[in-house]
Amino acid sequence: MTITPEAHDALIDDVAPMDEPVVASPTATRVPDPEGGQLDRLPRRDAVLRMSEVQAAEQADAPLIDENQQTMLVNMGPSHPSTHGVLRLMLEMDGETVVRSKPVIGYLHTGMEKTGESLTFLQGCTNTTRMDYAAPLFNELVFSLATEKLLDVEIPARATWIRMLMCEVNRIASHLLFMATNGMDLGAVSMMIYGWREREQVLRFLEKVTGLRMNHNYIRPGGVAADLPDGWRDDVLHILEMLPPRLEEYDILMTGQPIWRERLQGVGTLSPEEALALSITGPVLRSTGIARDIRKDQPYLAYDEVDFDVLVGSYGDSFDCYAIRLNEIRESIRIVHQILDKMPKGDFRVQDTKVTPPPRARIDESMEALIHHFKIFTEGFKVPEGEVYVAIESPRGELGCYLVSDGSPTPYRMHIRAPSLVNLQCLPHKMANGLVADAVASISSVDPIMGEVDR
Repeated sequence: MTITPEAHDALIDDVAPMDEPVVASPTATRVPDPEGGQLDRLPRRDAVLRMSEVQAAEQADAPLIDENQQTMLVNMGPSHPSTHGVLRLMLEMDGETVVRSKPVIGYLHTGMEKTGESLTFLQGCTNTTRMDYAAPLFNELVFSLATEKLLDVEIPARATWIRMLMCEVNRIASHLLFMATNGMDLGAVSMMIYGWREREQVLRFLEKVTGLRMNHNYIRPGGVAADLPDGWRDDVLHILEMLPPRLEEYDILMTGQPIWRERLQGVGTLSPEEALALSITGPVLRSTGIARDIRKDQPYLAYDEVDFDVLVGSYGDSFDCYAIRLNEIRESIRIVHQILDKMPKGDFRVQDTKVTPPPRARIDESMEALIHHFKIFTEGFKVPEGEVYVAIESPRGELGCYLVSDGSPTPYRMHIRAPSLVNLQCLPHKMANGLVADAVASISSVDPIMGEVDR
């Protein structure tokens, strides 16, 4: 199928142009060669942000494409094993070179934000936990923090540290899943088995604490659902002792492997200017050299009381994205060791009868406790009027929750700032002028979760 310049309007959506578009440099850069020396990155054409390429070409008074050049459209997905879900990519290809691409989303749309407006604040975590199903505890945390900010309640110290423990363990599980699927995407089939094996160890601990492997509904407004079970410390120490030698095996299997480096180095590059203009966050942003981590820049929970490093890359390519996530597992291990040393005693949730239900034993002894339990689970608790935005650092970037309360037990409005959705914007820039064989590496480097994209 031949695409004329006039037909490209159907491929790229027009966006209202800014006064001065940000243009990425088209010059080639140098990346290290595993065998010594330097490798030139593939030359890439100018990627104009905040406006369509059609508008950019018109303003530059230059042809968008050679009229004699023939390109064709190829759909990658939505039913494709390497798109990490039902993601469709429209690829405009010249031979095996991807000239342009466009992500198409919406195949998994669930309407969770609208559903959240009909659920009470107590029920909200059962909804939000299903968005990013690889990191469900982060969704529960951001919703709970937003609700607590509206309520103006302060949770006990033990609840804060339990939340940190569970989220860092969940971050390890999420990055292990990336290691597994990223390896499978690029042909390292053994990595899929190894990554899944280690993740299962982590999920067993989460299941012991919350009762479920995923979609836990454990972190709730006011604290957590239950205290840590007996033997939890030994279970965590087992995970922390098991992981370091396994991560060294990953380094041997992939990091220093020449084929792995050739598949990732210089592939799917992103400049810092592009990343900032597109609001990219998380490991993809840090791969460009920008040390942005909400845990450091805007500390929440007790992250200002633990020591860890923010890892950054140099080239913004797929290898940097992989290396950052691998080493973030090591940083999370470091954080969890400190949490074990500093875990305080005390209540695991606020003792405010308007927010938390009474202890289960009290229900059998007191009519007032039974009535309170019934009302809080059927009607919920009322939240003062107001609006709030809270952001945390999920394994994929800035996860934000915007809540508006009208004084009722249910949110008037709820919106989730999903990092997977925002980060997908960088795919056309990462894939421009790359080979179709490298398209999968670029998609995998973003690590999108489509349940979060189409929430």
